[in-house]
Amino acid sequence: MTTDPILAAAKTALRLEARARRKGLMVEHPEADWMAADHAPAMLAALGRRRPGVLAIYKALGAELDPRPLADTLAKTGWTIALPAVVAEAAPLAFRVWSPGQPLVHDLAGLPAPSAAADDVSPDLVMVPLLAFDAAGGRLGQGGGHYDRTMAALRNRPSPPPFVGMAYSGQQVAALPREPHDQPLDGILTEAGYIGVRKDL
Repeated sequence: MTTDPILAAAKTALRLEARARRKGLMVEHPEADWMAADHAPAMLAALGRRRPGVLAIYKALGAELDPRPLADTLAKTGWTIALPAVVAEAAPLAFRVWSPGQPLVHDLAGLPAPSAAADDVSPDLVMVPLLAFDAAGGRLGQGGGHYDRTMAALRNRPSPPPFVGMAYSGQQVAALPREPHDQPLDGILTEAGYIGVRKDL
């Protein structure tokens, strides 16, 4: 993966600004995660997901919008919940079955994840954390590349899952710089509603 040094510097500056903005939004809107979960039916309808499947969420860290209320909502309708795990450097994420309350361990990157004893699954819908997004599906992540590699790998499968960013509506920006390896989102779920990006889903 080659990186344009000018774009890399721009992204670094944007990340500092976006982290500060997201912290403020978390304080201003403590109810945002539950509000986002309320828009699950609209999101599933837009994505054409009419039957339960495997929902991959993430373990919210810092000021990330927490996907657990969404997971609770969909689990009640039959969805299986999974969490990601870093299993190898520069490799796509693995997804493992998880239920609320089950203990987590540290994965290869030191992030909380289900243990290797949990079943590996192929997700039907992946919720993606982010620092900022734009209306074209551009996503600014933490810079590790885990989700970009995962999206690229899963999109090569015959029936790839949609990738939906979870964010406060205030994390939207006019436009984000995009490099060739940056994978766009298929949609964004916020406390204000679902924003569809790909129109062919």
